[in-house]
Amino acid sequence: MAARTKTTKDRPSYRCTECGWQTAKWLGRCPECQAWGTIEEYGAPAVRTTTPGRVTTSALPIGQVDGRQATARSTGVPELDRVLGGGLVPGAVVLLAGEPGVGKSTLLLDVAAKAASDEHRTLYVTGEESASQVRLRADRIRAIDDHLYLAAETDLAAVLGHLDAVKPSLLVLDSVQTVASPEIDGAPGGMAQVREVAGALIRASKERGMSTLLVGHVTKDGAIAGPRLLEHLVDVVLHFEGDRHARLRLVRGVKNRYGATDEVGCFELHDEGITGLADPSGLFLTRRDEPVPGTCLTVTLEGRRPLVAEVQALTVDSQIPSPRRTTSGLETSRVSMMLAVLEQRGRISALGKRDIYSATVGGVKLSEPAADLAVALALASAASDTPLPKNLVAIGEVGLAGEVRRVTGVQRRLAEAHRLGFTHALVPGDPGKIPPGMKVLEVADIGDALRVLPRSRRREAPREQEDRR
Repeated sequence: MAARTKTTKDRPSYRCTECGWQTAKWLGRCPECQAWGTIEEYGAPAVRTTTPGRVTTSALPIGQVDGRQATARSTGVPELDRVLGGGLVPGAVVLLAGEPGVGKSTLLLDVAAKAASDEHRTLYVTGEESASQVRLRADRIRAIDDHLYLAAETDLAAVLGHLDAVKPSLLVLDSVQTVASPEIDGAPGGMAQVREVAGALIRASKERGMSTLLVGHVTKDGAIAGPRLLEHLVDVVLHFEGDRHARLRLVRGVKNRYGATDEVGCFELHDEGITGLADPSGLFLTRRDEPVPGTCLTVTLEGRRPLVAEVQALTVDSQIPSPRRTTSGLETSRVSMMLAVLEQRGRISALGKRDIYSATVGGVKLSEPAADLAVALALASAASDTPLPKNLVAIGEVGLAGEVRRVTGVQRRLAEAHRLGFTHALVPGDPGKIPPGMKVLEVADIGDALRVLPRSRRREAPREQEDRR
């Protein structure tokens, strides 16, 4: 008697709990999202055939589709509108993720109050706090409006019921991981629950023409918590970044179906709430009457926005065999590279046996190579105890051979520096159009850049090293 062949329905199937990728056999690592240990077995679905059904709206030539229905409406916060591409589009679903305490709830509560009007109601649903706690925050940041409705719910059915009762134009849900559906097994925040909650809210947003702002949690690595499917379902993904000990907050677009993803919104968090910064460069500078050794200014690009930032360095005699190398706001690896280039190509031997501290001002993080020249000059200035000339900015990437390489957006960087009153700049060759009245020195290598330091003081540093020996 022939053995019974195993049918498709009897065969086990496997699925990744992070991204939902399916396979017929178990794997240790998901080929789709590269996550380890996320492949789990589940029952294979039966094969079904979908028959054609009645369409809801007839297909039209694309030229006859009314594009005015997708016109963006301002949120009342210009910095957020910049990142969104002009504002919130009716029916759009936006996911805002960030670390705990960075200010997500404060920002969205302010947006909910400013977006509320006679024609457009706003519904703020909180699943992490009570309604009274949110009211206290609203009083503190002055986010009180008669057309802003508040509800504390963790049940998906109750949230959908509030939508029928209020009929809002904007829904803010804080957060998507705290809401669950009783019809789906699993704890809130799990893959099945997040998918069901997000799917239900997306359907409601599209059907009603309602904009939706979802708050998402992040993992220890800074990635959005939960399945990656959530990022694929929504229309816009924003990251809310910032050090909780600093005032600066950045909203960075990661995905945007209605605009560019290279825009950055700048905010300042204070006791009265959070406010947008149209000109945030003042947070990253220290105004002084006289220049101080170990400081250098540069212009960084956050998205398409140029920001003037200050790099500070301090060198002191080390009291231990292994000198300290401490950084804040800078990449430790790039600072170490600049130290090696200065010692080998710049002939500065006063750095090897000294404790070196380098940092940025205002909590800004400089990770792009365009800040290399400013870091190198700040270190050289600190080593020789010689201040750089006043009103000088340095822009350029420094290679291991000591050459100064070109970077993108030099003209925009120079224009921003000139607008803020800086008159001198060190840049790589061929910078393009130079703002009128600004003196630009083109440097080919680190040796040319070090010539901006006064010669008398630069020559004293090697002598002091020889006297100590």
